[in-house]
Amino acid sequence: MNKIVVEPGSMRADEKFHITVKSEGPYLVFGRPPLVQQFIIQNAEGESWAFQAGRSFAMADEPTALCRCGASHRKPYCDGSHRNADWDPQLTDPGDPILAGAEMNEGPQAVLSDNPHYCVFARFCDAGDRAWNLVQESDDPEKAELLIREANHCPGARLSAWDAAGEIPEEPKFEPSLGLIEDPKIDASGGLWVRGGIPIQREDGFTYEIRNRTVLCRCGQSSNKPYCDGTHASAHFDDGLGGRPEGKKW
Repeated sequence: MNKIVVEPGSMRADEKFHITVKSEGPYLVFGRPPLVQQFIIQNAEGESWAFQAGRSFAMADEPTALCRCGASHRKPYCDGSHRNADWDPQLTDPGDPILAGAEMNEGPQAVLSDNPHYCVFARFCDAGDRAWNLVQESDDPEKAELLIREANHCPGARLSAWDAAGEIPEEPKFEPSLGLIEDPKIDASGGLWVRGGIPIQREDGFTYEIRNRTVLCRCGQSSNKPYCDGTHASAHFDDGLGGRPEGKKW
């Protein structure tokens, strides 16, 4: 057990919600949060610009076991394939607060925190202008607005935008929910997007920092498990779920 830490700007979800990461198996999800595909949508310039919902998946079991090895034949659910799959289940993330390893990029009217260990290669930080450039021009209201948009669309919270004093984060409001990230532009399926302060814990009872948004590995190949590190992109991980973006866009 450990003292539970909540990231600044985040709120812990209702107690019925939590995820237990099995040391050699799946994610056990409690509380039946909604599980929906989230497609990365490009703008006219071909840059990552929005998420759009696709298919929904039932969370009928309590808990519901979701695949984290990448080998299940009934994704997104676990079917026991992790027992024979060629993967390393070791949980390698040290469990430190995300800001402990973050660089604080200071601009005239905003601060951008950046912890590259949680980059999931969603590429929202490059739309229009790079977030690191935008923070230096944050005295321009349009630049500041775009900075906040880019940071808030970073699903793994590698990037967060803050006020000029670096004290108040500009966090989006999320209800407890799960997203299956799909990235058609790079022909890959991404990680499990955990939103709304759902606690994530190991089998030994250790609870990771509670975050408003974070992404867990679904391909089984991240070097920062349980978190996604973008390896799905180079591996061209395909969850085989099909579907298309046709729901709510954010």
